Amino acid sequence: MMKNTAIILLLALLNITYLQGQRDDIPATISWGEELKEPANTFISKMVSAGPWGFNILRLRQGSLVAGDQIFLERYDDKMRLKKSQKINLKYKNKNREFEDLVKIGGQLYLFTSFNNQAKKKNYLFYQKISPRLMPSKDLVKVGEIDSRNKYKEGSFDLALSRDSSKVLIYNQLPYQKNEPERFSLRVFDEEMEELWTKDITLPYNDDVFEIEEYRVDKDGNVYLLGVVYQERNRLKRRGQPTYGYTVLAYLNGGTETQEYRIELGDKFITDLTFRVANDGNLVCSGFYSERGTVSTKGTYFLRMNAKTKEIYNVNFKAFDFEFLTFNMTDGQKRRAERNEKQGDENRAPELYRFSLDELIMRTDGGAVLVAEQYYVYEQSYYSYWDRSTRFNYFYHYNDILIINIKPTGEVEWASRIPKRQETMNDGGYYSSYAMATVKDRFYFIYNDNPRNFDPQVQNGNRRNRFNYNGRYSVVSLSEVRIDGSVRTMPLFTNRDADVITRPKICRQSGSRNMLVYGERGRNFRFANLAFD
Repeated sequence: MMKNTAIILLLALLNITYLQGQRDDIPATISWGEELKEPANTFISKMVSAGPWGFNILRLRQGSLVAGDQIFLERYDDKMRLKKSQKINLKYKNKNREFEDLVKIGGQLYLFTSFNNQAKKKNYLFYQKISPRLMPSKDLVKVGEIDSRNKYKEGSFDLALSRDSSKVLIYNQLPYQKNEPERFSLRVFDEEMEELWTKDITLPYNDDVFEIEEYRVDKDGNVYLLGVVYQERNRLKRRGQPTYGYTVLAYLNGGTETQEYRIELGDKFITDLTFRVANDGNLVCSGFYSERGTVSTKGTYFLRMNAKTKEIYNVNFKAFDFEFLTFNMTDGQKRRAERNEKQGDENRAPELYRFSLDELIMRTDGGAVLVAEQYYVYEQSYYSYWDRSTRFNYFYHYNDILIINIKPTGEVEWASRIPKRQETMNDGGYYSSYAMATVKDRFYFIYNDNPRNFDPQVQNGNRRNRFNYNGRYSVVSLSEVRIDGSVRTMPLFTNRDADVITRPKICRQSGSRNMLVYGERGRNFRFANLAFD
């Protein structure tokens, strides 16, 4: 037993030594702030704003029905030292408001909260300006309301910002009958939160054949809804053909004009789609497609649509090459995939599984970059003899990252893949996924990884299956994607070095060459500044 323990410790020390030796050529420098202790039962939700002076953080405490939710605004200086923590009072007429969001609009922080008035059967949305001292103004400004039948069915509000943060969309669902078209209220505001227009809309499709996936507002205050239209409630396929299509519903010119833009790819399955409104007002659409279903990906597509004539142009499809599709396969799986592809067996030909589109980044020259991650949840049931009940385990998978660079003509310039394997159980993927920064003509990704993946044999490709990061001891990896699509991955630091576990979903780019890194262990937490060369 002692001998085995000694061997394990020796391997760990050799691994750490190897990681230390790899850090000389890292294109970034990390500087850690002091270790802090968080208040009990609280967690950091997001970074709200940042600048040369430091950054502001939103902290939440989930409350009881009596106490309600509690929120804290925290300010840190440029050395990542906590300078102020301000608790925000959510009382309204001696009752609790609910926290909705905290966003920066036009250089000003706004706190959005809602209040369910049971006597009037209304749910109200308010905003308050936050002062430089992190204090909310005493004025509660009402910017929305919903009819609510009771406190358990009060309805909810959502908020979207234009890409330049000059326009704000606040939307909410209105009451409607089942199997009839859904109804929504749209309210558009400028960067001073002055209302530009409001409109109650009824969708042109019944709710059983239509699903909304995205809301967007552009710099001119036009609102766009991306939705999926199904044929006769059949949401899969019929005779191998897709039975659904994507559409964009547009509410233009202050809501006085309505347009619909149908997006279909013939006999190909759209497995993921997103869109942006270009500077010329036309729509840019891109995503993934499949030859056989809705959960796998054969390649990517790109198209533009003239907003006035609805003409679709610059249409391009690009199937991923065989090596790209079979990257993680064993030799045997690869041989079978090659045979199926040669035989034209579309149902067994290789495709990527469960990739979720995260980003569509518009290039300054009119091109675009897509970023996606393999993400899925696996449910496993088991019988508990302890209390004679069926229980469930949930396995969260956050795996490889895809980056696809698209020319202004719509052609794919290159597609790159960052190998990553993160499988954790019953934690919601708390420490999984990645954070991204764009620095000039390069992309940088950080994520938790298994240190054994930096063994030279693994890096040289002698092992196809990567070692899994399972939520315990890890190294934080930094992957650099260059302008030609080449990928270089290196260890940035181990979580033992920082004495915290990094949460990539909280980390974010805080400047043109900087990323704010956050990690925690128990109630202890730290921030770091990652400065790129």
